[in-house]
Amino acid sequence: MPTMPAELASIILAFCPLFSGRVWKRAHVLLIGAILAPGKRTVTSALRIMGLGDEQHFQNYHRVLNRAAWNCRQASLILLRLLLDTFAPSGPLVLGLDDTIERRWGGKIQGRGIYRDPVRSSDSHFVKTSGLRWLSLMLLAEIPWAGRVWALPFLTVLAPSERYWQQQRRNPKLLTDWARQLLLQVQRWFPSRALVVVADGAFSSLQLLSDWATRRRPITCVTRLRLDARLFRPAPPRKKETIGRPRVVGTRLPSLLQTLNCPDTVWQAANVRNWYGQAQCPVEITSGTAVWYHTGLPPVPIRWVLVRDPKGKFETRALLCTQLDQNPGQILQWFLWRWQVEVTFQEVRAHLGVETQRQWSPLAIARTTPVLLGLFSIITLLTHRLARAGELPVRQAAWYRKTLPTFSDAIALIREQLWHPSTFFTSHLHHHVIKVPRLLLSCLYQAACYAA
Repeated sequence: MPTMPAELASIILAFCPLFSGRVWKRAHVLLIGAILAPGKRTVTSALRIMGLGDEQHFQNYHRVLNRAAWNCRQASLILLRLLLDTFAPSGPLVLGLDDTIERRWGGKIQGRGIYRDPVRSSDSHFVKTSGLRWLSLMLLAEIPWAGRVWALPFLTVLAPSERYWQQQRRNPKLLTDWARQLLLQVQRWFPSRALVVVADGAFSSLQLLSDWATRRRPITCVTRLRLDARLFRPAPPRKKETIGRPRVVGTRLPSLLQTLNCPDTVWQAANVRNWYGQAQCPVEITSGTAVWYHTGLPPVPIRWVLVRDPKGKFETRALLCTQLDQNPGQILQWFLWRWQVEVTFQEVRAHLGVETQRQWSPLAIARTTPVLLGLFSIITLLTHRLARAGELPVRQAAWYRKTLPTFSDAIALIREQLWHPSTFFTSHLHHHVIKVPRLLLSCLYQAACYAA
């Protein structure tokens, strides 16, 4: 049965205190099996790849997910500490926040809902899908051996639809409520670190931004802003003898759409790294401060940034940051890192089998997908420990030249370490012949012949 090499075992053993001794042995088997198994990430596929296809008490491995007592939130804290010690030991924590739909069908899946499919839909074509909605918080950090920023998931929660809460006869918990709860949890874990949250337009909520900006330890948020947003000057100082309510905002400012079309607007040229896959992209930016306000909602002071392409290849975009003194170039760079969140969602579907699970128990569902997303970060940590000794091998082909390693190279390296040649034996008669144990050969046959 494949085992983790000694130089990598310390990362896996960090999660051992979460489990009892008996449960940890089975959880360790499932973790290694999830890394090695191709195609579906079910409990049975993990057992087969580990050579345990004849295990009579296989139900005990299912109980690790649907019955055993261990805390998934504590596992998130352990994983985040490992990520920070390795990739972000100092400075602000730049976090990516986004939701994704795991396509699932079945009447017994309680949290299932009907959502807009963001992959198959477009501006003119609306596609609905049945599935589970997950909200994931990821650490955006520079990976030295990858040469770019990766989004590393560490905390993921199930955010059911409004129909689910109606069936439970409870008030619906919105996506912004889940986002607020996740960020406050991280702030409690690390009260001395500044938090920067990068999110898409779905989290551009005045109520949410006001809550983050007015806390004793403010949380900086970078997200998109509508071009027709109502912007105002700050409220003027209140005179002593003034009667009535104090003013919330000052005079109205021109909208960003008017600023964009104004010929007097001063634009600054800039070169942005990693603009959606491009090495360098020349852009023009302009920025300013204002108070974003809508009737009935709290006002939020923001720094807005307008980004346009001098060549006109992409549409002009407006961004906001709740930290008024932040550099506009840094705001733009942070927002571009958000695209790595989408890359991570695609990688876990392609290489870690998300959407192939078959659990219908509520507890197993609530654990399996967050664990698979966290496995992306664990594999990155394991690869980093091996990459410190030398360069990470990159798979090449005559028709595909790749200069930088991707997650497929990372998981291939870890699988190579698990199928380590130290388990093989050299023939006494022919030194160039290697004897493979029968059980190991059977596992390799299963992986190759039944790969989906």
